[in-house]
Amino acid sequence: MRDALIGVDVGTGSARAAVFDVTGRRLGYAARPIATWQPAPDFAEQSSADIWSAVCAAVREAIVAAGPVAVRGIGFDATCSLVVLDAAGAPVSVAVDGAAERDVILWMDHRATAQAARINATCADVLRYVGGSISPEMQTPKLLWLKEGLPQTWHRAAHFLDLPDFLTWRATGALSRSLCSTVCKWTYLGHEQRWDGAFFHAIGLGDLADEGFRRIGTDIRPLGAAVGDGLSARAAAEFGLAPGTPVGVSAIDAHAGGIGAIGAALDGIGLDADTRRHRLVLVGGTSSCHMAVSAQARFVPGVWGPYFSAMIPGLWLNEGGQSATGALLDHLVRTHPAAASLSAPVFDTLNARLAAMARSVPFRAALSHDLHVFPDFHGNRSPRADPTLRGMISGLSLGPDADDLARLYLATMQAIAYGTRHIIAALDARGYAIDTVLACGGHLRNPVLLAEHADATGCRIAIPEESEAVLLGAATLGAVAGGCHPDLAAAMRAMTRVRAVIEPAGGAARSYHDAKYAVFQRMHDDQIAYRALMGAADSNAGLPSAGLPIG
Repeated sequence: MRDALIGVDVGTGSARAAVFDVTGRRLGYAARPIATWQPAPDFAEQSSADIWSAVCAAVREAIVAAGPVAVRGIGFDATCSLVVLDAAGAPVSVAVDGAAERDVILWMDHRATAQAARINATCADVLRYVGGSISPEMQTPKLLWLKEGLPQTWHRAAHFLDLPDFLTWRATGALSRSLCSTVCKWTYLGHEQRWDGAFFHAIGLGDLADEGFRRIGTDIRPLGAAVGDGLSARAAAEFGLAPGTPVGVSAIDAHAGGIGAIGAALDGIGLDADTRRHRLVLVGGTSSCHMAVSAQARFVPGVWGPYFSAMIPGLWLNEGGQSATGALLDHLVRTHPAAASLSAPVFDTLNARLAAMARSVPFRAALSHDLHVFPDFHGNRSPRADPTLRGMISGLSLGPDADDLARLYLATMQAIAYGTRHIIAALDARGYAIDTVLACGGHLRNPVLLAEHADATGCRIAIPEESEAVLLGAATLGAVAGGCHPDLAAAMRAMTRVRAVIEPAGGAARSYHDAKYAVFQRMHDDQIAYRALMGAADSNAGLPSAGLPIG
């Protein structure tokens, strides 16, 4: 019976589990869907009970698929969603209608946009460590919304947990928090190992400080450490594992992807003092995250961080992101009139159609020559840090056929890639020199999307050997907690590898993307100009200065 590790990942739409050996080879895999409620625009809620049930089922199925193994450790990652529990650990509703089971505000929920704007207006010093501007996707705006919008929930709540920390609590019974989650989403100052009480008082959450931060965490643990005494008897029975199986400190899902990819050797060299300046991990799913690490704190406007030890112990993390990438592709393809006529899998069908259409042009990208997409349909996370931005499309025709859809699909992939290029430019302006992107995540298995990223950014794209790099990152945390590897750096060296590299195109294709990137930038400027024009109209009409609500 071989030694094995389990990684558990809770994404936006599913809970997944995988079993790996101690060298990172996958032995078994399973996934279960989870439910999401969207009762109003910008609201998205889930159930922690539903999530845990899906996790248990996925773990059991993955173990069966792996065959006889001795599980030495388990690691968890999840979206940075907010879970609210009472003193007994029961769910507390975050729904306006009081639905009892909906105790999770999903990461993509933007109900707290106004609260985020008020927090940013304080210009508090801690905001320097979130790129200068806090996002409504982070937890302090959501907490403030709960206090103001659902005071009964606020008073009933005994524990506010990031979803990754909910998973380790449910697995072990220990209420410790991950340094990864608290630093990245809760404004914990990891480099000083403290909460800033003055900040919480300034933004209207002073009661959390007055309570000694007991509701948001007083035991903050680094990645690579263990949680509690391992699996509780209850969780062990639910998983079909031995009580006491070591459980690693959890990570946010994108950060687990970073751990599962960034340390892989390229040209025989892993992550060292030189290569880390040139590497970016791109984790793509419903949204995308862009992770880069540095020995020194780099303050990049509009890019989250710098976060100390939030992904790699001892290093500072900068985290860019796009709020809708896979979700944007799904939306624009699904809502096109030609989508119903395509055979599944739809993206494979569209890729084949693009290949056929590309015979008439010098290179595939030229098919989108007069069609341009601005991809911030759900606001801009980085580097503009503007959640109020919205998507734009220029060059639409009345064409309802599959070729029309294929061109829109291509232009959308290019727009997503230009968003990555914009984030890389912001990082490079503050001391990075990114030339290598390690790409992982569900939507980044799409070969056309990967190629467009290479050509649009001018960076080589390295594809990890393990396609489930996020799950591998979670298992790596379990490996260190279980003593299979001495530390996270050693575990990454032993468990991560690169399968292939895509080199960027040069010549005419590069010039073409430079021109389309200029259009991408101009579309933002045009949107701001439109708002100024409408602002004048609002003033003349006696409307509020913000104009009519969007969405």
